[in-house]
Amino acid sequence: MVMFNRFKNLLTAAILMATSGCRTTSLADNNKIQQDMTLPTFQLSTQHELSSLSNASGWLNTKPLKSADLKGKVVLINFCTYSCINWIRTLPYVRSWAAKYQDRGLVVIGVHTPEFGFEQNIENVRSAIKDRKVDYPIALDNDYTIWNAFNNAYWPALYFIDAKGQLRHQQFGEGGYEQSEKIIQQLLAEAGVKDMDQPLASVYGEGAEAAADWNSLQSGENYLGYERTQQFSSPGNARPGRNYSYKAPEKLMLNEWALSGDWKMKKQSIELNTANGRILYRFHARDLHLVMGAGTHTTLVKFRVLIDGKPPAAAHGSDIDEQGYGVLSEHRLYQLIRQPDSIIDRQFEIEFFGSGVEAFAFTFG
Repeated sequence: MVMFNRFKNLLTAAILMATSGCRTTSLADNNKIQQDMTLPTFQLSTQHELSSLSNASGWLNTKPLKSADLKGKVVLINFCTYSCINWIRTLPYVRSWAAKYQDRGLVVIGVHTPEFGFEQNIENVRSAIKDRKVDYPIALDNDYTIWNAFNNAYWPALYFIDAKGQLRHQQFGEGGYEQSEKIIQQLLAEAGVKDMDQPLASVYGEGAEAAADWNSLQSGENYLGYERTQQFSSPGNARPGRNYSYKAPEKLMLNEWALSGDWKMKKQSIELNTANGRILYRFHARDLHLVMGAGTHTTLVKFRVLIDGKPPAAAHGSDIDEQGYGVLSEHRLYQLIRQPDSIIDRQFEIEFFGSGVEAFAFTFG
């Protein structure tokens, strides 16, 4: 599309694509983008983009919305996919803005465009947004129709549209929260809403929604499927598409990972064929998450996490106990490690006590 190509060309030099499962920019890059953008510069019609909402494969939290329903409204479009840590960490802000400004004329619409196959399941999405306390409208975009209409390339992405239907700003990835809320206030003021010069929302994320510890983060997101994985280090290398009995190496270097046990490495994920398979990862971050779930033939799988060969104790994440035990059920992001102390290189290990496990990506924070 011509108008978005114009817009994207202006941003190309400012955006550095991170090698992440959510195709997002880094916080430093976001800040640079924000400094380079001024609100009046990008006043581009979004009628085609908004009309694509009528092609959603379904809706949650609302009846189907069309562009006519949004006439005269300030609209915030938020592209998301529910297992993405970058979207999860932006959610406290978007959720707060939706609640704070819904009676002033702001309409927040989440567009759920799935990255992984399990995210196409409407019941999975319904459960995820309920768990995340999302009550604003969600358009299901399983066929990427809305994504393509916006020429989008990121999870998360925010598109700010004024009451005249003009695109006025966009934000890719995490960060820029203060400016984003000020833009919402400005667009509402332009639409005639009074008393918009007010304090910004006070937001605090808990659990996986907490902001990353950027100063100590030295591990980037990594897929486990053969299509995009990096630094796989089991002896003999990966055997794509085949059942294979992997062994763990004697030592892992930072950001290397390995398998032990009978696994099948598929395009998007790895699948455990027999019980007691392990995944090992050498990482440097406060938080470690794993996107995973029990396969179609299993409902619950118990697992245990170790860090440097010991139970995580106070470093356990919200989905395991101090001894490292947890239960795998639905497909989602599991927070497994949150370190309370100084951050150094650590070795993560997870062992599954049943088969049928699917694991998709490691993320860190």
